[in-house]
Amino acid sequence: MTDSPRIHLGSLLRSSEDAHAEGELTELTYEQGGAEQTLSFAQPAYFEVDINPLGGQEMYLQGTFEPTLVMECARCLREVQVPLDLTLGTLMRYEPSVEIPHLEEVETGEEILVFGDPNLDLSAYLAETTLLAAPLSVLHAPDCKGLCQVCGHDLNDGPCEHMAQVPVEEIDDELGVPEGTVHAKQTPSRRCRA
Repeated sequence: MTDSPRIHLGSLLRSSEDAHAEGELTELTYEQGGAEQTLSFAQPAYFEVDINPLGGQEMYLQGTFEPTLVMECARCLREVQVPLDLTLGTLMRYEPSVEIPHLEEVETGEEILVFGDPNLDLSAYLAETTLLAAPLSVLHAPDCKGLCQVCGHDLNDGPCEHMAQVPVEEIDDELGVPEGTVHAKQTPSRRCRA
């Protein structure tokens, strides 16, 4: 198990040799908005990275990362494990003045990982790649009933005393039915008679 996904690029920068790193991570610590964030995984997440020189200060990172994210069900807040199988690939550029590795958009519209320390910590890159690949929301089961709007009881565990008091949805006949709802009124079809 490794504490952070680091790869040493000193020999690559000096002699154009490829660099390789692999290991397992239980979490990623990265900075976002000036605050330290932690991305935790349900089980050790395997990563493998190869970095190849392209000439000058540029290189290419490729590899795989297999995290299992722990997310919350959008309805009942139960933990949901979301396995991801990520293929990594990005251009990189070495700039000694850069203190914190970051993704930067170049003129072509592509993103390039800019770094200044040859002992490169890939935590922020792996975290951003993982968050971009993760679904916006998940359900622990397709038929999840959610939480009671009054007391917060998990309705998947059974009904509560408030269920009869919470209106499901009221339809205003003057405004009509919201699009995409299951409460749409059925209008009888009119048949033309010849």
